[in-house]
Amino acid sequence: MGQKAPRRRGARRAALLAATMTASLAVGCTAHHGATVDDGRGQTQSPTQSPAESPSSVAPAAGPVLAVKIDNVPAARPQTGLDSADIVYAEQVEGGLSRLMAVFATKLPKSVGPVRSARVSDLELLRQFDDPTLAFSGAQHKLLPLIDKAPLRSASPDEVASAYYRGVDKSAPHNLYLRPNKLLSSAPGAAALTTGFHYGAAPAGGKTTTSRTVRYPAARFTFTWSGSRHRWLVTEDGTPTVTTAGKRLAPATVVVQYVKIQKSVYHDVLGNNTPYTVTVGSGKADVLRDGRTFSVDWKRPEATGGTEFTTSDGTPVNFAKGQVWVVFAKA
Repeated sequence: MGQKAPRRRGARRAALLAATMTASLAVGCTAHHGATVDDGRGQTQSPTQSPAESPSSVAPAAGPVLAVKIDNVPAARPQTGLDSADIVYAEQVEGGLSRLMAVFATKLPKSVGPVRSARVSDLELLRQFDDPTLAFSGAQHKLLPLIDKAPLRSASPDEVASAYYRGVDKSAPHNLYLRPNKLLSSAPGAAALTTGFHYGAAPAGGKTTTSRTVRYPAARFTFTWSGSRHRWLVTEDGTPTVTTAGKRLAPATVVVQYVKIQKSVYHDVLGNNTPYTVTVGSGKADVLRDGRTFSVDWKRPEATGGTEFTTSDGTPVNFAKGQVWVVFAKA
């Protein structure tokens, strides 16, 4: 069954965001939010304030989805709470590394992390949701005005310090974790997943697939079909991906979506360019489900709409019920 399309939000705010994002192509600087210095590669300092020293400025609320930026370098693994996400987006960041965005709607885990910084591509991707809450560790200074203007609820440690804590199992910056119940009083439900995804029976055809690998310049994802679990087992950089509880990550559907990945005006402190992943437009994709690969088309004409995945004749492609991973690969 397809999810409902997102309702239109404030036109003036969206227009201002679009204009600001366009203008941002003419400026660039590496600076960061509050006391947090995050270059995307693990060079950060711990926040100077503890939750007790900085009261929350955002009250818990239910309704929109919760999106959390997740650290995905080897030092950040295993991660916490990813198995509870409805959707996991994988994007390329500085230095050819990867970062995840986990979207929660039907279940809120007790803890999620490690949490890391936002990227400019996230703002376009998140406009498909109705006023989502974005949890992130910080952002480059020039990006902060865009986040402030975006139709979302910003929830960084500077804004909601009481929702975050530092773990003891990893060193900073790979030890910042989120308590989702400090941001949302309850899971909003599947209706909040305004992605355009359809769930149901598989389309006809497809190619039998036992394993699929997607490579970034400095990261690698492999999805291996498990007939006994009827899921795709995730392996990253050659190591099986598990949670801190030892649970193997195993989505029901994997989407390899071919998109434009272009340079932005942003750089990290080492001078590496921040890639911009373009998720509005159209192109090709591979949908992996039930041990088969289906070559499909994708289309997202407007940022405020979800992404349609269809066969060559325009028939919507159903996903298998369960967690979905969307890996953005360079077209």
